Amino acid sequence: MWYVERSAGQKLYTTRHVPPVEQKMILKQRIYLFTILFFLTIVACGDDNSSVDAPSSNKPDNAIEISIIYAPESDAYLPEAIADFNQSYVDGKNPVTGQALGNGERPIWVTGEPGSSGKIHQGIINAILAPNNANVVKPTIFSPSVSHWLSLVNYQTGQNIFDVADSPPTALAPVVMAIWESRLKALQEANGGQPIGWEELIEVLNSENGWADYGIEGDRSTVYYGHTDPYISSTALSTLIAEFYASTRYNAGEGEVRRLEMSHVQNEAVQEGVRQIESLIRHYSARTTEFKEYIAQGPDYLDFVALEENDLIYINQGKTRYKPPEPLVALYPKEGTFWHEHPFAVPNTDWVTDEQREAAKIFTEYIRTESVQKKILEAGFRPVNANVPLGYPITTELGVDPDQPANVLNVPDPDVTSAVQDSWQYVKKQGDVLLVIDVSGSMEGDKMTEARNAANLFLESMPRQNQVGLMAFSEQPQIIVPLSSVESSSSQISQQINALEAYGDTALYDAIIAAVDEMTPADGVDDGRIKAILVLSDGEDTASQASLNDVTRKINEARTGKTPILVIPVAYGAGADISALNGIARASATKVQSGAPEDILDLLTLISSYF
Repeated sequence: MWYVERSAGQKLYTTRHVPPVEQKMILKQRIYLFTILFFLTIVACGDDNSSVDAPSSNKPDNAIEISIIYAPESDAYLPEAIADFNQSYVDGKNPVTGQALGNGERPIWVTGEPGSSGKIHQGIINAILAPNNANVVKPTIFSPSVSHWLSLVNYQTGQNIFDVADSPPTALAPVVMAIWESRLKALQEANGGQPIGWEELIEVLNSENGWADYGIEGDRSTVYYGHTDPYISSTALSTLIAEFYASTRYNAGEGEVRRLEMSHVQNEAVQEGVRQIESLIRHYSARTTEFKEYIAQGPDYLDFVALEENDLIYINQGKTRYKPPEPLVALYPKEGTFWHEHPFAVPNTDWVTDEQREAAKIFTEYIRTESVQKKILEAGFRPVNANVPLGYPITTELGVDPDQPANVLNVPDPDVTSAVQDSWQYVKKQGDVLLVIDVSGSMEGDKMTEARNAANLFLESMPRQNQVGLMAFSEQPQIIVPLSSVESSSSQISQQINALEAYGDTALYDAIIAAVDEMTPADGVDDGRIKAILVLSDGEDTASQASLNDVTRKINEARTGKTPILVIPVAYGAGADISALNGIARASATKVQSGAPEDILDLLTLISSYF
């Protein structure tokens, strides 16, 4: 063995031969030292990792704390931006300039969470007018998808809570109609390549053979459209305002309208035109999240849905659970649409200090920097910083047009926007819903208790103009309460729900066939209402005369009219027959909803938003 050593007091290295006995001693020393060093390295690495990770959760002691509540779609980029902003201050740097903090320059610490724009807008109103309300929020920054909500807060509180003109945009997205490429091409061919809008979609509705008259195969005679709740969703609110603009253009005798006025919203002919557009609705939903998944299933489920442009890009990038069977493309309606600008707005209230207000401006400035705006572009939004050029993913390959929208609508005054919201219950498509509840023996105990509670909450969530009926089944189906208006019969239906008891076997298939018969108009006349059967079952069919094939055939027969009967199965608990329920859902072009006793309340509340 040769050992390299340095002579004492010298910089020269020499070698010498080491005897075997000394070799063993040296090897033992090396092993010992290596073990100690290895252990110390692990401990040191652990300490180093702790010191690296700590700043992300340990805010500086003298930090100015601010909070932001933002639209859910901003979750694609804001959490990372917030973390980077905070980390910069932990590192002793100004995140905007990148320079070391100067004397007296305090760090800023941001916390953020997503929230539906409509709910947060109401929470801010409550914080001002009804501070004891259960829904009260007090953010330093409110960032809804669109500034409509800021104006509504001012209007509905009677105070200048937000300076809309001084609430900078941070990310841009036009509201589009996400439509299947085959449908849009068919409309364009039928209209000589001219721009397409609500006028042409209504023509499909009124066409005798529906899409078949446009070269689209199938037996469907209507358009399937979906949008969310304009009291909660920014996209839905902008879409409903755009529908009023379009209806005013065609039904008020004024031609193209520069700005929507109260007289237009209150015009009966205009309201009827909006009802005609809303008659295209297959069903509604509280959140855009559901529609992104639903439309991705294909044209059998929906022909088009109102989305922000970034949501369409998200679907075409294959990020949804379902892979779209053909490309979705953005239809920018010829009648016009709105830009969503994701403003950062600081409320003029006593819960925001002057120091926090200045800190909010710095955070806003950071979000508008080139580096963050590039991340915002990557997430499918259009940047607001002119130094960031428009590029991928805002491309035709992902179904959007960088040169659109060509026609941008003017934002109405807040009293008009509020009136549009208030009109929704009168212009929206009304619904008939039959609750079909499994009361077989396996539902005994907690399952039955939770099912009753969920059914009652579902009933409470129903708009008063809708009709609801109740069917129960074990060994055979039984209509407990026929379809009747929620306004007049909710008390009776609730009493019957509370009286349900579990017993016997499960005639699931017979119950669904009976429910479809119950929902089919005796005179064959389509009344234009949403028709849905909500089936809650926890087990396999054990007692039906009918087969699964009989059920799917019955459902298919009920899908051919202008208003098809939707069957929405809810698999309740671990013992539900997912395979059978999934086949039933496919026949109705819906999907199985799955819920356990502990979450069935939330699930049925979500489903209630469809109507």
